[in-house]
Amino acid sequence: MHDRKKILRFSLKGSLEIFLPILLLYLVAAYFLLPSIWRHYEHQKKLDGLPMVTATAQGIPADPINVGMVGSSQDILCAMREAGWYAADPITWRSSLEISRSVIFDQPYPAAPVSNLFYAGRKEDLAFERPLGKSADQRSHVRLWKVLDQGEERRPVWLGAATFDKSVGLSRYTGAITHHISADIDAERTLIEADLQSAGMIEARYQVMGIGPTLLGRNGEDDPYFTDGEVWILRLVGDCKKRSAPPQILPDPPVTKFKDAIWKSVSGLYRTAAR
Repeated sequence: MHDRKKILRFSLKGSLEIFLPILLLYLVAAYFLLPSIWRHYEHQKKLDGLPMVTATAQGIPADPINVGMVGSSQDILCAMREAGWYAADPITWRSSLEISRSVIFDQPYPAAPVSNLFYAGRKEDLAFERPLGKSADQRSHVRLWKVLDQGEERRPVWLGAATFDKSVGLSRYTGAITHHISADIDAERTLIEADLQSAGMIEARYQVMGIGPTLLGRNGEDDPYFTDGEVWILRLVGDCKKRSAPPQILPDPPVTKFKDAIWKSVSGLYRTAAR
């Protein structure tokens, strides 16, 4: 019996000697080394160090930043209109009643308001949506905040959080009626880029680092999401002058390309397993 305990202690000690260095290596790589390697702001240097997650009114981390735009507010309003997106109405008693009626009676309300989220303590400056179906219960939408008066292109820079509202339900935190989002938030980023490109509204597209690769994210309503953690910055045309040529795609650093290639495989398996 004494020998068995001795063997067990020896086995446990040996396992810890092997496991602990591996765990330490993983923690250093996952939380310090790799994020520092993946950081890249070469195309928009002033974004380095800015927060990349929004928050609810209660201060709960909400939707991550996954898209950005370069241009004036008028450039954005024109571009989104040409791309078939509607500017969201402000939240009022009337608009709140209208969106409730839209959802309950399956009536159209393409400019339905979106709930406020906060970036660096400010609610969104602009919000747009594209409904799916007749009512406002399912829709793509994006909130935008102006973060730089002048970026690398000497034009204003905006950061945004784009998600898809898949259903209406109750908030897990406040009990209020709210939307719940689809987990694949990268798909919404791609949709916005595709719509703006089809409308001839994009001069160039490039990436900057956002929150980093995330498979098990949770937003302010505890809805799950996953993302490659990149922010697609879309440089819009000026003065609403449509562009016939496809946008210029600015290159990423090699390590970011490598990370994105790995993520594409991982996220593909994740989507398959989640079905």
